[in-house]
Amino acid sequence: MLISTTYTSLSDIDTLYQEQRALSNGREVPSVEERIAALQRLRKVIVEKERTLMDALYTDLGKSDYESYLTEIGVALKEIDFHCKGLKRWSRPRRVGTPWFLLPSKSRLVAEPYGQVLIMAPWNYPFQLLINPLVGAISAGNRAVLRPSPAVPHVAAVIQEIIELVFPTAWVAVVQGDIAENQHLLSKRWDYIFFTGGPFLGKIVAEAAAKYITPVTLELGGKSPCIVDLGCDIAQAAKRVIWGKSVNAGQTCIAPDYVWVHQSLKQDFLLAVEEAIADMYDGDTLHSKDYGRIVNEKSFARLKSYLSEGVTWIRGGGMDEGKKYMDIAVVEVSDPQHPLMKEEIFGPILPIRTFSSLTEVIQDINSGEKPLALYYFGKQSNAWDVIKATSSGGVAVNDTIVHVANHHLPFGGVGGSGYGAYRGKHTFEIFSHFKGVLLSPTWFDLPLKYPPYGSLKFLKKFLG
Repeated sequence: MLISTTYTSLSDIDTLYQEQRALSNGREVPSVEERIAALQRLRKVIVEKERTLMDALYTDLGKSDYESYLTEIGVALKEIDFHCKGLKRWSRPRRVGTPWFLLPSKSRLVAEPYGQVLIMAPWNYPFQLLINPLVGAISAGNRAVLRPSPAVPHVAAVIQEIIELVFPTAWVAVVQGDIAENQHLLSKRWDYIFFTGGPFLGKIVAEAAAKYITPVTLELGGKSPCIVDLGCDIAQAAKRVIWGKSVNAGQTCIAPDYVWVHQSLKQDFLLAVEEAIADMYDGDTLHSKDYGRIVNEKSFARLKSYLSEGVTWIRGGGMDEGKKYMDIAVVEVSDPQHPLMKEEIFGPILPIRTFSSLTEVIQDINSGEKPLALYYFGKQSNAWDVIKATSSGGVAVNDTIVHVANHHLPFGGVGGSGYGAYRGKHTFEIFSHFKGVLLSPTWFDLPLKYPPYGSLKFLKKFLG
């Protein structure tokens, strides 16, 4: 595939920024009908470019057509459809209650766009994690600048091609670049910033936003724990854990990062894991068309270093650095300070730990940063005990990852895993400022609010 990207010059960034800023400051907001029409055009072009996009995802990440549609294209199309269906309803002024002492006034919440927003996407799901926030930004009436990840240049080029076919740059523009371009973008004043990526860069984005008191959503990540407890379907648990860990070769912010297995279930779970890998990949991930690749040499070297010492191999270990291939490695780690237990793995390495009491697991989870996701396999009654005793961005019980497919559930982090949540209607809301409006009639005027003031005692009784 011979698609490549050219980094956007700093002067061109300034030009497109100023063009959008002038229109945003003038409050030239597209109508709801114009927004829906734009989203429908976006959908049409995505479908037309499906083959090109799938080829780009395969070139950059080794994603199969099926996985590309399941985790990227289909997710984005579903988000567009959801917004087109709900936007007219969401954008209407919302009635809210009015205290009796302000009657006969009426109160409304009016959704308005923030204005000009910056959306910065990661490389692991480079299409849907850029398009999904964009859909919300557009449906809310904003203008947007998009920064695809430079680590996936083929996908970034296709994204730019799609956007340029749908939107004028005065509405949506794509900036290609790396550190210098990022710094230039973050030096500017935005009305909202939406960032998905790692905590290190997230802190840089938050610091830049704070300079202008710009609201920001940070979708970060962290070490999402998985608990396999008594009462679970062990074969099903193993299959769903391995699927969650192997999608995109483990390069998923909500992949099960490590697994706590009840000590009595350890051997059965490990056998079930091997069977699950055999079922899904014929026991050969190297030659499976459904198993992805590590994004680049830097990430490969980082993952390889995790396995250099201090681990006990259980299964896996096959690697081909030239092909950026790494087999699903299941390991045991005795040292809680080992990098595998301290850093987000973001690859196909699954550490296993055993427990005898859920109290031990809960204490361990609560001793670290709050995770983006938490997974529990077992009885729902016990699951609720874990949910109530821990804090995480989201939870799936007896499954992994799929909770983000529900457009009615917000997706986002808490604490070290980020802040702000989106998906479906929540994406519209996160890119909207809800302005409080009080509508007072002229035929009635409450005399108590005007000087000369009367009895304080009467006022206290009146306001009750």
